[in-house]
Amino acid sequence: MEAIGDAYGDSHWVDQASIADAIQDPRTTPAVSYRFYLNNIQENADGWMSKDEWGLCLSEDDPIRPGDQIAIGFDGSLRGDATCLVACRLRDGKLFMLHLQENPRDPNQPDWEVDVLRVEAAVANAFKTYRVEWFYGDPPYWQEALGRWSIEYGADYVFEYWTNKPTRMTQAIERFRSAAMVQDLKHDGDEFLTRHVLNAVTREVPQGILITKESPRSKKKIDAAVAAILSFEARADAIADGRMKIRRSRVVGF
Repeated sequence: MEAIGDAYGDSHWVDQASIADAIQDPRTTPAVSYRFYLNNIQENADGWMSKDEWGLCLSEDDPIRPGDQIAIGFDGSLRGDATCLVACRLRDGKLFMLHLQENPRDPNQPDWEVDVLRVEAAVANAFKTYRVEWFYGDPPYWQEALGRWSIEYGADYVFEYWTNKPTRMTQAIERFRSAAMVQDLKHDGDEFLTRHVLNAVTREVPQGILITKESPRSKKKIDAAVAAILSFEARADAIADGRMKIRRSRVVGF
């Protein structure tokens, strides 16, 4: 309240209690709080998720097991950015990494490219190991592959999800962050997923908040964070479609 009072000074008509409520809303990012409510841009204010916030979602209990129902998010590149598959367990929203390839930025490997066969193998292994109920993939560079996966694994299981559509993407990002703020999603502590999530910064657009790298040329990748958002959306749509089946033990009385 002291910070709000400093920001609004003699503007007696401003409902400061409502502003405090807006700042404390889990859907309000630090960037929005500092910029729009407190008139005070601070270092890292545009960070999408803080280390403490993400850390609260860590769950080392109840590990992922073969046969679990999952949803998958895929964000792929060919050379510059990372290519990754992130999964989300349907029954509790627990995120885990299935596959990741990153450009090593090694001057000795100037022609480095994503190993497409490894990606294909990772997708095949995911469908073999788990009960994949929904798969969202960002199509650029991989539209042909997504088409093949749709034919192979089912058109009602594999779908395109264009992340360059701001209205849809801002809503997905808001749902993901809101869930993280109240620990309605979990993760297993994977270091690569964590690094990508913490690398993401926010960018304001008319439709809401997007996430992006800190600069177009930044070496700090965020592709696993995008894939995680897609997997969390895929989970929600799978549940809405009635695909979550909870096995219950039978109790027989005599």
